[in-house]
Amino acid sequence: MRFFLDTANIKDIEKAAKLGIIEGVTTNPSLIAKEGMDFKQAIKTINDLVNGFVFAEVTALDAEEMVKEGLELNELSDKMIIKLPCNWEGISACKILSDKGVKVAVTLVFSANQALIAARAGAYFVAPFVGRLNDISQDGVGTLIKDIREIFEVNKIETKIVAASLRNQIDVLNCAKAGVDIGTVPYSTLIGLLNHPLTDAGLAKFMKDWETMQNK
Repeated sequence: MRFFLDTANIKDIEKAAKLGIIEGVTTNPSLIAKEGMDFKQAIKTINDLVNGFVFAEVTALDAEEMVKEGLELNELSDKMIIKLPCNWEGISACKILSDKGVKVAVTLVFSANQALIAARAGAYFVAPFVGRLNDISQDGVGTLIKDIREIFEVNKIETKIVAASLRNQIDVLNCAKAGVDIGTVPYSTLIGLLNHPLTDAGLAKFMKDWETMQNK
């Protein structure tokens, strides 16, 4: 499983990019609004910071305007992925944009049927929301992710799965075990995956022992 960073915070993106394992950034209007940034300027800035894909979500609600906005966003960079909601208008726009060679990610996916429809409409990525399903006592990984993975494998569908709404390390681990292509995580979750108290304790002991030896 590869990692994308789910944020519009420029400082977090800069720090994560230096780590060298982030292969893209996913954003949405809420994340960009939270940072108080102009939408297109934020996308341009993020594009300059990362080598991989940058996901930008349309704000239009009807298919025609989604297509128009998607084409405009696609002109910002050859790394752009246009995010569309998994509803009638979004799927209609997905088909039109994908036929034009635009890479689309269908987001807000909560069922395997939605993922299948999105894939058949030409989606390059589908983004099932794991955490939000867990919130309503459904199994975001054990049911949704595994069902999508199985359907795609059986039907030889090449659409990639980007697991979203991953709120903790267990969600990330389970997605990796389930064969998810990409997990998109907040910066705090990424740091949590790297840190472990026993690593810190072990390093502290090594350094203490080394200092003791040097003082002899």
